[in-house]
Amino acid sequence: MKRLWIPLWLTLIAFADFPAQSMPQDHSMHQGHQAHTSLADATIDPDNPMKLLADKKESEFNHHLAGLFVVLGGLFMLMQGAFTHRWPWTKYIWPSTFLLSGLFVLVWSDTELWPFGDRQWLEALQNNREVLQHKTFALLLLALACIEGLRAKGELEKTWSALVFPVLAIGGSILLLFHQHEAGMHGAGHMETMGRIQSEHFEYAVMGIGLGMAKALAELKTRGQTFFAALWPLLMVGLGVLLMFYRE
Repeated sequence: MKRLWIPLWLTLIAFADFPAQSMPQDHSMHQGHQAHTSLADATIDPDNPMKLLADKKESEFNHHLAGLFVVLGGLFMLMQGAFTHRWPWTKYIWPSTFLLSGLFVLVWSDTELWPFGDRQWLEALQNNREVLQHKTFALLLLALACIEGLRAKGELEKTWSALVFPVLAIGGSILLLFHQHEAGMHGAGHMETMGRIQSEHFEYAVMGIGLGMAKALAELKTRGQTFFAALWPLLMVGLGVLLMFYRE
């Protein structure tokens, strides 16, 4: 059970700083975007449209690729029986989608960090809420990959292990409601952009919470177990499709 609390504790760290930092951020938007003094905004130049466009394309690509991994994971779970019956090794495809997603988000979600950029990880994690959130998402995905991989291998059959996916899915979805995109807060039409980003992340959160709840109910031996066992992979595919159509 201690393993379950490690990713949950990391999620709470990302939540803990929200109230203290959100007010200054919103205040700066209503003050005509005065000069930022924190290191968190050091990589954002509102007067450089080329940089803003590059950040936008990078963010959209990250969401689209992550969505592709989510869709593949959901589709495999829908057809898992047909594959694993003939090729037992394919049971590892499911956790592998989390592994690939987690590694991608961990390494490529913030290219201003080393080894792609000059910014140091520790400094960014301490001063940039968006970076902290991205790395928290990555750790949640990697935790899921480890747990689901061990379950697929048959080395983890504890009752609590079946609850890891639902708990982290719901927790991660709630975290999405507070997710921040610095690049979207600058440039022409930034208010419209931020409104669209918040709306999209709200949709992801609702879909993710439903996914987590359906997965939890699929683990319970009830009359609706078969229904929920088919529902949660469909919701996973739906979430992936939404991510693939993300735009800023």
